[in-house]
Amino acid sequence: MARRYGLKVYVVSNSRMNVPLDELIEQVVVGGRFDEADDWIVEHIGDRDIAVTADIPLAGRCLEKGARVIGTKGHPFTEESIGDALATRQLMDQLRQAGAVTGGPAPKTKEDRSRFLASLDTVIQAIRRGR
Repeated sequence: MARRYGLKVYVVSNSRMNVPLDELIEQVVVGGRFDEADDWIVEHIGDRDIAVTADIPLAGRCLEKGARVIGTKGHPFTEESIGDALATRQLMDQLRQAGAVTGGPAPKTKEDRSRFLASLDTVIQAIRRGR
């Protein structure tokens, strides 16, 4: 998608990752302070940017800056949906701490990948049209 639309992509993390070598992809390695990568993203994101994350609190912070946000399985986070997502996250954390729920999210499927690519394309087109 980055190449198709000529979009700059930033991969932000606390340590080096194996990312493709491409002039459109820039890896940003921040320090190890808690939420330092999130803080960098929020500081640099704007209203014509797209964040891709499974981190619900980060999604909320990006939405506050006017950015579009897509989950890694293709579900968009919106002003209307972020409150429910945060509440569900808090509930699941409490259930995990109580031992009622173990394990993490289900692995990504081909359908998740298709949904993600379709959502990303839709958001890119909306930004290009000024919506």
